[in-house]
Amino acid sequence: MSLLPPQILNVIEEFQKLPGIGPKSAERLTFYLLRSQKASPESLGDALQNLRNELKYCNACQMVTLTETCQICADPARDHATILVVEDPLEVVAFEKTSYRGVYHVLHGVLSPIDGMGPEQLKLRELIARMDAGGIKEVIIATNPDVEGDATASYIRSQIGEKARVTRLAHGLPMGADIEFADQVTLREALEGRRNL
Repeated sequence: MSLLPPQILNVIEEFQKLPGIGPKSAERLTFYLLRSQKASPESLGDALQNLRNELKYCNACQMVTLTETCQICADPARDHATILVVEDPLEVVAFEKTSYRGVYHVLHGVLSPIDGMGPEQLKLRELIARMDAGGIKEVIIATNPDVEGDATASYIRSQIGEKARVTRLAHGLPMGADIEFADQVTLREALEGRRNL
């Protein structure tokens, strides 16, 4: 039997469903909302409700947006023949800080059977539909360089076939890294991804 009312236990339980939030963090967040003058549970609830009700996925790239087509896909100055495939919307934000001028496709995850993420749960059908519509010259796969990201990249490659050139982001040493501390896989990928000076 808990000393805490069920309303508090329910909020703690809901916070624990979020990635990176364990029992202690969930408890701290719950009690912070309960006693805080700055952050109110009502404001948080409204913001979460608006998140679900007002946002859409772009009909082309699956980026979160308020309109049917996001501002990137609607921009005629972008290279619509090049698609950069990313796992999550935050990665679009990161790439927009670079000089990339193509368009995107957001998968909203990676293949991960242990987490119940198969091809049907990802936005892969939409990517293949874009490929079938034609006009795509290159698909750059920018999934994370881990087991799930590599499996997703291989699956996408198999689905695209010869419809377009398929490339993968280079892997290797980050700027400012000491070579002596790099692992073997990173060093091998840095060698394989080398380019002319």
